[in-house]
Amino acid sequence: MRLPLPQFNIGAKNPQHIAEVIETSTCEFLAQCLEPEDLKLAIMPTFGSIVKAADEETGNQILAVVYHATTAPIDSVHRARALGMSLDELREEQPQIFAMLKTEFKAAIIGFEDDKGQMYQYLPPRPPQIHQGVYQCEKEEIIRFSEQLEFLRTLLQVQGAPVEALTAATIREIHQLRSRDRSWLVTAGRTVSLILKDDYDRLRYVLSQIR
Repeated sequence: MRLPLPQFNIGAKNPQHIAEVIETSTCEFLAQCLEPEDLKLAIMPTFGSIVKAADEETGNQILAVVYHATTAPIDSVHRARALGMSLDELREEQPQIFAMLKTEFKAAIIGFEDDKGQMYQYLPPRPPQIHQGVYQCEKEEIIRFSEQLEFLRTLLQVQGAPVEALTAATIREIHQLRSRDRSWLVTAGRTVSLILKDDYDRLRYVLSQIR
């Protein structure tokens, strides 16, 4: 059983600091969200959003896309049960429940930024170390990273994820951050079309969600 992470006030230091790596591998990492001090559920990053964590040995910032998130009891033996109460009522009558929950998410690695600021859209030499902080990427970082679109190929090969929906969600998120730049969206659609040129059903599914 994993012990709960210490309580953090995530808004007091860096609001982009949302989680901590608790499992790591070449292609992805698992992170546990930091718990706010007040009686609220941990902030869960959105499906398809881009986060980052550091590889301390190289100075690389590892970029990854969130593809799966869960909230569950810390104690895996005792499952949560329906109590018929609102969150406000739970905070008033059973506040201890919030300390017994953990929110975790998996993120697929799509590239990295080296210590000189150069972006790469392939797997880094190593993933972030365990216990590294996980941060939401800044808008400017995502815009720079998405100037190239080879990462879409990586997304469409993620194992154990609804990759078509994941790819579409990531494209939509970047499109919003790029002020709904239509030319970028058209280029992204053409890139997906080239990658999935031999699988019309999958291609149609992705394109139908980004129009």
